[in-house]
Amino acid sequence: MLAPGSDRPRRRWKAVFLVALATIVAAFGAPAFATAPRPATVAQRVADASLPCDLYAAGGTPCVTAHSTTRALFASYNGPLYQIQRASDRSYRDIGLLSAGGYADGASQVSFCSGTSCTITKIYDQSTQHNDMPISWGGYWKGPGPNGSDVGADAMALPVTAAGHQVFGVKVAQGVGYRHDNAKGVPTGSQPSGIYMVTSSNYTNQWCCFDYGLGENTHTDTGNATMNAIYWGNACWFGGCTGSGPWVEADLENGMFHTNTGSNKDPNNPGVHHPFVSAWEKNNGTTNFTLKYGDGASGGLTTTFSGPLPNGYSPMKVDSSVLLGTGGDNSVSGTGEFFEGAVTAGYPSDATENAVQASITAAGYGSGGGGGTSTALHAVGAGKCLEVPGASTTPGTQTQIRDCSGAANQTWSRTGSRELSVYSGSSRLCLDASGQGTSPGTKVITWTCNGQPNQQWNVNANGTVTSAQSGLCLDVTGAATANGTPVELWTCNSQSNQQWSLS
Repeated sequence: MLAPGSDRPRRRWKAVFLVALATIVAAFGAPAFATAPRPATVAQRVADASLPCDLYAAGGTPCVTAHSTTRALFASYNGPLYQIQRASDRSYRDIGLLSAGGYADGASQVSFCSGTSCTITKIYDQSTQHNDMPISWGGYWKGPGPNGSDVGADAMALPVTAAGHQVFGVKVAQGVGYRHDNAKGVPTGSQPSGIYMVTSSNYTNQWCCFDYGLGENTHTDTGNATMNAIYWGNACWFGGCTGSGPWVEADLENGMFHTNTGSNKDPNNPGVHHPFVSAWEKNNGTTNFTLKYGDGASGGLTTTFSGPLPNGYSPMKVDSSVLLGTGGDNSVSGTGEFFEGAVTAGYPSDATENAVQASITAAGYGSGGGGGTSTALHAVGAGKCLEVPGASTTPGTQTQIRDCSGAANQTWSRTGSRELSVYSGSSRLCLDASGQGTSPGTKVITWTCNGQPNQQWNVNANGTVTSAQSGLCLDVTGAATANGTPVELWTCNSQSNQQWSLS
């Protein structure tokens, strides 16, 4: 658990202490990849008492942008996290914190948006640089908004919890994008930098580009090495990848890089599947970039690549537009989920990143949220989402998997009576074991909601979804991964085609 508000003076003292230690280590010539046990141990001691940007500052690589819709990233921050606009009267509200250094006031959003829809119109920068991100005005690739601009995310589409508090993430559907051009204080050219974000495996695709980081102020492709951002998704830009993703990749312009040569060839990195994922990239601007990932709920970090920059990308020529949800040229076809992230000035040490990872896992991210139950049901083995084919509203339609799109026919509501329903109002239908079947091979269909046991489902901690009536598992037929593969009930067997994540 994060330290309560009464512990903030002690928390700040520990962060200052860590800064002093980092300065002493630097004076004795610590390498760029700090792996000495003493800094790591100290960082781990204070991780539960400091927030990500306090830890980055203590490591000598301060945050120059810090964005989150779920919590503060500085212990002292007590300003707004994001701005929303409701459709009914076009009025705005800033969503702030329950307390300084704490969690978002999700209840304020629920109250404001009751009976109407809301859009996230701005994400505030918590750093002193004030690099707030409004909706992007567009670019080379046009968005679906007025005059080719992008659009804002549905504010209610991604309810989650953090330490038991109701909060909301940013669900980036195709066309959603945020951008702040000519940002202050960010690393440009070949200056070293680090980036992290907390995202999810539940909502991804292979298109360009669900990014967070730095791109071109012109919103056009100005050549290799002119951007430095984390890409998160299933893209295999250079072909021949091992696995199907999603992966943490570096969008350096004109390519999403798993390695300096392009595609992932590592059989130990076929894809990352967690409801909450921490994604990491750092780039010293001339000789090295490093990619890592972690489970946003527990554990440490895994480095998937650390090595030279691709040919033609040294030195870097990074521009100063801070972006979320699009590529440098405003490519708007990527999808993803965003909860928090930051860009640093300087190349963070491994010890600092380990401490920040500990802060992320201590934040207590969880599914649900109470303010809304809309969710995607993500087939882990296939990397796709459960859907009603053709957005059919006809009872008896067998469900299938398809690339996640965030559309209504892939949006499921989980109720207290264990229903999984799709659509709303007179069109509302429930996930149903056809004919009240209890044998392997029973089709999983949609049917008029009736409260019967064959419409009750258990979402289990081991990643399975089981029929409350039969105990059989929700199963992607034949362990296939192709779009349109039907879904049925089958004997539980611990295979990946019976693994699901709900967010």
